[in-house]
Amino acid sequence: MNLRSLFPLFSSFDTYSKTDFKGDLVAGLTVGVMLIPQGMAYAMIAGLPPIYGLYAAIVPLVLYAILGTSRQLAVGPVAMVALLVAAGVSTMAEVGSEQYIALAITLALLVGIIQFLMGVLKLGFLVKFLSHPVISGFTSAAALIIGINQIKHLVGINLKGEHIHQILIETIRSIHAIHWLTLAIGFFAILILFSIKRFKVPVPGALAVVFLGVLSVWLFGWADQGVKIIGEIPKGLPSFALPVLNLALLQQLLPIAFTIAFIGFMESIAVAKAIQTKHGNYKVIPNQELIALGIANIGGAFFQAFPTTGGFSRTAVNDQAGAKTGLASIISAGLIVLTLLFLTPLFYYLPKAVLAAVIIMAVIGLVDLKAAKRLWKTDRSDFWMLLSTFVVTLAIGIEEGILTGVVLSLGMVIYRTSEPHYAVLGKIPGKPHYRNLARFDDLEDRKEGLIIRFDARLYFANASFFEETIDGLIRERLPLLKFFILDADSINGIDSSGIHALEQVYETCEKHHINFYVVGLKGPVRDQFNRSGLYQKIGEDHFFFRIQHAVDYFDSKKNHIYQKYILQVEP
Repeated sequence: MNLRSLFPLFSSFDTYSKTDFKGDLVAGLTVGVMLIPQGMAYAMIAGLPPIYGLYAAIVPLVLYAILGTSRQLAVGPVAMVALLVAAGVSTMAEVGSEQYIALAITLALLVGIIQFLMGVLKLGFLVKFLSHPVISGFTSAAALIIGINQIKHLVGINLKGEHIHQILIETIRSIHAIHWLTLAIGFFAILILFSIKRFKVPVPGALAVVFLGVLSVWLFGWADQGVKIIGEIPKGLPSFALPVLNLALLQQLLPIAFTIAFIGFMESIAVAKAIQTKHGNYKVIPNQELIALGIANIGGAFFQAFPTTGGFSRTAVNDQAGAKTGLASIISAGLIVLTLLFLTPLFYYLPKAVLAAVIIMAVIGLVDLKAAKRLWKTDRSDFWMLLSTFVVTLAIGIEEGILTGVVLSLGMVIYRTSEPHYAVLGKIPGKPHYRNLARFDDLEDRKEGLIIRFDARLYFANASFFEETIDGLIRERLPLLKFFILDADSINGIDSSGIHALEQVYETCEKHHINFYVVGLKGPVRDQFNRSGLYQKIGEDHFFFRIQHAVDYFDSKKNHIYQKYILQVEP
């Protein structure tokens, strides 16, 4: 393995130009400016002091830029991962406490190790077991949870409750205590963010409301009137420190670490592939992405960062601003460094209501109503899977919602592979082609023959279904049935259970004096037939390339037997 494959950033410089650097510079500064308010906002979601959002936007960005295969992916704090951090760590320590902060940082180390090992062991395919409906249901519910959890900052009162219905009830009960000035600040921040997005004003919305919020509170002295502000933000870069390495705590963190590792990678790879398709001049390699994200989280954990991943909105901005390579992310990290060294006093008067508005507008787009409507029309089973994940996540909790989604995804995979599609075929009149009798009219269906196409890999999960289905179809056509043809063109693989099921079908045919033929057998499946002895058992002359060849062979054999019988009985 050469340096270019280990460090993809180097290969992106092969045709690098001044124009590319200009694009990286503009994109890096744009995303960096966007990261400042977003990072602080997402740290609040995670239950951490805002400064930790800026810490998480330095080392992970640089490490991913060097090791990642996507040239536009913007890594850093994201709302979803921040919420998962809060959901996992809040059960182990008081939110905002020193122990809580230490555990959140240790969680980044665990997430990084899991992602790195998955990449090294080439286990990126495992994330495919979380289906899109499950991810959509979970994401939509999580977005609502994030948004509703910001109500306390919008109304300026402390609201108790772990679940959203408790928070909403508490909000109604405490309506008399609402701090109306704080609510007005939050409302106007949301209005400005919405207007900038709606009318496509070429201004970073988050930075605009942060600037206006700080300026207003400072000018009018609103902090003295009860508006809650960020206050003193420590100046300086994050120091190197070892994460907490207590075995008992690590074991408690493992479930949420696996969850963040999977969800974070899925969010990252989804947006990375979408952007890569648009450009087409490089390739996103999933396992290398896992390694890059893993090392980014591991490195970040030693510099006080909580778990990070690639974000949708920042990646889109990065791409639109002209990013050509990972250098754009390094420039973004550089701007965060300058902010930490010189600019943190500027955020002293930043209202928490403004950060809440930034968070709410960021997560609104995650509620995917279109996906639910589309699935209701096209695939009801996927719709119910989406709805179940959504309801469990919303009503019970984040971890339970993810677990429900995983179980439903695996259950659906097992169900669909255990009872796959099959078709009984009939002949198109006047043509040597065969189609599904259930889908086409006027097909020829010879009662002395049964032709089955099985549309799946034949293995242990569906072998019994295969055997029982064909046995039932054979018995329906007895005693007229004289030949059975298995169209194996759609069977891409077979295991020992599949071989055994085929042997049982063959023996059933033998028992009832039915000719057994196989057509369209693929090379790897044919090899398995040979190794098991089934090829020899059925007979070489009973395998064909086309269905019509098998039918013609049966007809010629039948006619030969008939003629031979006539000759034997003639006087």
